[in-house]
Amino acid sequence: MAVKWTGGHSSPILCLNASKDGLVASGAEGGDLVAWSEDGSPLGHMQFQGADDITSVLFSPSCPTKLYAAHGETISILDVRSLKGSLDHFHVNEEEINCLSLNETENLLASADDSGAIKIVDLEKKKVSRCLKRHSNICSSVAFRPQRPQSLVSCGLDMQVILWNLQKARPLWITNLQEDETEEMEGLQSPGQFLNPALAHSVSVASCGNIFGCGAEDGKVRIFRIMGVKCEQELGFKGHTLGVSQVCFLPESYLLLTGGNDGKIMLWDVNSEMEKKQKSPTKYTHRKKTKRAAYPKQGEHANTSVTDEEGNGNFLPKLNIEHGEKVNWLLGTKIKGQQVILVADQTSCISLYPLSEL
Repeated sequence: MAVKWTGGHSSPILCLNASKDGLVASGAEGGDLVAWSEDGSPLGHMQFQGADDITSVLFSPSCPTKLYAAHGETISILDVRSLKGSLDHFHVNEEEINCLSLNETENLLASADDSGAIKIVDLEKKKVSRCLKRHSNICSSVAFRPQRPQSLVSCGLDMQVILWNLQKARPLWITNLQEDETEEMEGLQSPGQFLNPALAHSVSVASCGNIFGCGAEDGKVRIFRIMGVKCEQELGFKGHTLGVSQVCFLPESYLLLTGGNDGKIMLWDVNSEMEKKQKSPTKYTHRKKTKRAAYPKQGEHANTSVTDEEGNGNFLPKLNIEHGEKVNWLLGTKIKGQQVILVADQTSCISLYPLSEL
């Protein structure tokens, strides 16, 4: 049973983040931002002018009272101890921002928007240092890789997943989830494939920096391994009956949280399944050869090697929560020393599920 944090918002909550000190921030429709204590009490409230939805919030790891908030086309920097106004702001995106990500050295901030562009803001110089343009539709999610401050992954509603290196300022690797899925079917008709295209909603990179997951509208989660300038798909599994709106690796682990439009939240042990596949390669003979394409040219895609199966086999989630509401944001964090899941959905409250067994 979830613990409900109430009394902060009056509209649906769209995004969440937690500081290393246990503070939680939430952003909602209509420009509503709330800071929460560890016991779920609202500590502060701010209403941004213009009524743009707050679509992403992000605490600074080194300064846990500093908060980045995306609202409309603007990024505001706030002090959660005094939510009376912004310390600074950037208006660098041309369309609504969907996701923010901060690199480990905290000198670069990535913001992905509805135009498909990813703007990289140099926080020391306070200006855009790169503009990454390859998505042909909304860029829904972007994530810097831990331990690699010049590298990030992104995904979008063009069904593309892209690995970027900022020193090159162009993709190292691109895959189209729908094309790979179509090739995998080898000509077999799959009506559901066209009803539920693989629009990519969310990416999350594990703490090691080399494994990342992607959730898509077709209900599937895909796990990729990064090897230098290319990626290979290690796993593909379906636990949700509708689109996967959120994926989130728990810190310092290969445990992956997934949340869906079906109102379900699941926890998967990705590492154990990858180890099973490595020990039993004969079970997964349906593989494509990887084509080397370190730097794809315009209009080209670098293919992955796919180990998808139509079913999940024996791969079952460690945890399956019937949350009941469409998941807008998922966060795995520690509150009062305990591992918990924080969930934002179509309601105005935050749900907290303890993970006492982990």
